[in-house]
Amino acid sequence: MSGIVFLFPGQGSQYVGMGQELAQHYPEAAAVFTEASEELGWPVDKLVFNGPAEELVRTENTQPAVLTTSIACYRVLEARGIKPRAVAGHSLGEYSALVAAGSLSFKDALRVVVQRARLMANAVPCGQGGMVAVLGLPAERVVALCQEVKEGVAEAANFNSPGQVVVAGDRAGLEAITALAREAGAKKVIPLQVSGPFHSSLMEPVARELATVLNRVPLSDPVVPVVANVTADYTVTAAAVRENLLRQVASPVRWEESMRRLLADGYRTFVEVGPGNVLSGLIKRLDRQVRIGQVENIQTLEKTLALLQEAQ
Repeated sequence: MSGIVFLFPGQGSQYVGMGQELAQHYPEAAAVFTEASEELGWPVDKLVFNGPAEELVRTENTQPAVLTTSIACYRVLEARGIKPRAVAGHSLGEYSALVAAGSLSFKDALRVVVQRARLMANAVPCGQGGMVAVLGLPAERVVALCQEVKEGVAEAANFNSPGQVVVAGDRAGLEAITALAREAGAKKVIPLQVSGPFHSSLMEPVARELATVLNRVPLSDPVVPVVANVTADYTVTAAAVRENLLRQVASPVRWEESMRRLLADGYRTFVEVGPGNVLSGLIKRLDRQVRIGQVENIQTLEKTLALLQEAQ
């Protein structure tokens, strides 16, 4: 299948200064930051462009900041007539994907994401939960090890790529899975700089409260297919979008399966739209023959435009 897939990053991709260069040179990007600041009532651009980093990494700030930056990058591509044939977003990035797919307005996405971030940040007391990346073990082995944990909670939360599974849990569960994974031969077990055990059963209270927020937000059928985190399959109706967003909070992100679905359907051109290049690296591990672009500043924009021109 020909066509471009847009991939949108999630929490963890943020950095001070992201999107600033595009906002300085492209009015459509600057307009997104202005719109976000007006909607949220605080200067999103100042925090994103200038920091401080310790404020940007707070979940309640990170999520709207990454969403805003991703949509600013998307608007630059859109203004140049570049449209995706399918979209996907990693965790928080699914909201950016839905904006690009015409299912959710940017303002409504901001409203939901701000509430989602607040609920996620408050779901577990600070320091009592988190996530670790287990590298070098098969996914099924990591799942089995989680089931061996006797004290605390440890659950596979992100199936990112072969040999990379993120586990979420409380302090006791993460200590246990770290020891078990190392004993089983994991190359590395890396604590992630996140404030909670996202995409685990510990987030179920968030899903219940988020339902109230989402039920007040108008959703449309996507104009291009969205590959959902929770199903690793295409979402084509507004009803499915709403259900998937609710399930996503406390369910694993099936990213590897999602990318394999797109590859199996013949997509060979992927563009990571937003800060960082994590998603580009993940898909390279699945297929080194695909064309991969990225848009987060002028240099990456120009390289991607050239790449897409060659692909035509």
